Amino acid sequence: MDPKAVKSDLVLILDFGSQYTHLITRRIRSLSVFSLCISGTFPLSSITSLNPKVVILSGGPHSVHADDSPSFADGFVEWAQSNGVFVLGICYGLHLLVQRLGGEVRVGEKQEYGRMEIEVEKSCGIFGGKKVGDRQVVWMSHGDEAATLPNGFEVVARSQQGAVAAVEDKDRRFYGLQYHPEVTHSPEGMETLRSFLFEVCGVNAGWKMEDVMAEEIKVINNRVGSDDHVICALSGGVDSTVAATLVHRAIGDWLHCIFVDNGERVMETFERDLHLPVTCVDATEQFLSKLKGVVDPELKRKIIGKEFICVFDAFAKELENNLGKKPAFLVQGTLYPDVIESCPPPGTGRSHSHTIKSHHNVGGLPKDMKLKLIEPLKLLFKDEVRQLGRILTVPYSFLKRHPFPGPGLAVRVLGDVTEDNALDTLRQVDEIFIQSIKDAGIYDSIWQAFAVFLPVKSVGVQGDQRTHSHVVALRAVTSQDGMTADWYHFEREFLDDVVQKICNNVRGVNRVALDITSKPPSTIEWE
Repeated sequence: MDPKAVKSDLVLILDFGSQYTHLITRRIRSLSVFSLCISGTFPLSSITSLNPKVVILSGGPHSVHADDSPSFADGFVEWAQSNGVFVLGICYGLHLLVQRLGGEVRVGEKQEYGRMEIEVEKSCGIFGGKKVGDRQVVWMSHGDEAATLPNGFEVVARSQQGAVAAVEDKDRRFYGLQYHPEVTHSPEGMETLRSFLFEVCGVNAGWKMEDVMAEEIKVINNRVGSDDHVICALSGGVDSTVAATLVHRAIGDWLHCIFVDNGERVMETFERDLHLPVTCVDATEQFLSKLKGVVDPELKRKIIGKEFICVFDAFAKELENNLGKKPAFLVQGTLYPDVIESCPPPGTGRSHSHTIKSHHNVGGLPKDMKLKLIEPLKLLFKDEVRQLGRILTVPYSFLKRHPFPGPGLAVRVLGDVTEDNALDTLRQVDEIFIQSIKDAGIYDSIWQAFAVFLPVKSVGVQGDQRTHSHVVALRAVTSQDGMTADWYHFEREFLDDVVQKICNNVRGVNRVALDITSKPPSTIEWE
């Protein structure tokens, strides 16, 4: 998708490594304003080519005093001033602005972490209708503080400890917040972002899924030749289904869908609900032979990604024999969180966000892959993909499905997936868990639920006999976009019923654990 084709002003986020950076992007899009996130250390040309109306400098785990602390490109300040671009620094981003413009940032006498009350000292558009003396609770996370402001800046709010909480230089269009307005722990944060974008910056809100659909279809048609064949990898989840429907809308029957059996039992649903030609490929033995003995989760994902591409290449060759022409493209349902979470770690020169895990869509593709990629959802979050799916009239049964990992059940088996009949055991446990959730009428209230096969055994008593059997874990979370999540609070009676069903019906399991960890610190999937 070409950002310049979007009927909305662009708000560009420069990422300096904050765990909340993605939330800024998501919150701004929820206001019908198009927003993108790129590395804060990208060259100036990467910024200017996107022609943003607003640039937001994110927070980050660094101190501006460190020798290796990241910063925006030389010439950024001058470019922003000469082109009338509004700039907002958040936390570390505020420190960067202050330091680079000649102010002083120093280690605070009192660090501020968590909820903190701030008080408005000067009427300012960024706080909307707030008056001097008005207070609000915000989420702080900083050790450094702005001690001396650059010429032209004024303090507009302070924390209850006296630290600078918000600043502005109206003439140069520079603003700064010491706290994180994007998190829910800042209750009035969304209103602050709204006031800044619409009242201060005069941003035009025109970000609509209908426009996204039209633009993506245009991009696909321009890229795919009139006689090019395209393969789409279907997993049975929301992402690949919407991607397939979108591409099919663009090029029709030049699309050929393939479903690689990854443990998700959806082929019957494909044939009943979707009007897409789908070929099912059972590559179970191929995958398991490559995964035998592999326990490292990152290596496991890399292997699975590579084998997926091998299957696609083989399918492409078969199509070539049948059609007399080699397919040129592969469609994948890569989402924006996939791209964000697959960023390389600090020190690589490419990003300052730590690698969380490699998604098979992003990090497992071989350099010599013969098929060119089409990723029409690459800039969208999960809830945006569901909106797009509704516009494309994708069946509701698909849109409401919980996310399923592209690499399949292998990443829900901790350790060697080929041992102890782990995959079959996991399937049985997972089916009981999911069906119980559906029977309880809470499926749509949960973002994602699944079982995990653990590489440990425990002692138990079943049928008056001592057992030494497997342990499984149950995971269910609520979320908006998959980037942050909280564990779902089940009723005690529900859990008691599920555990009894699992232990009574799945041979070889005598203990069930419940994962009650949020994201962060954990990821949603265990691997």
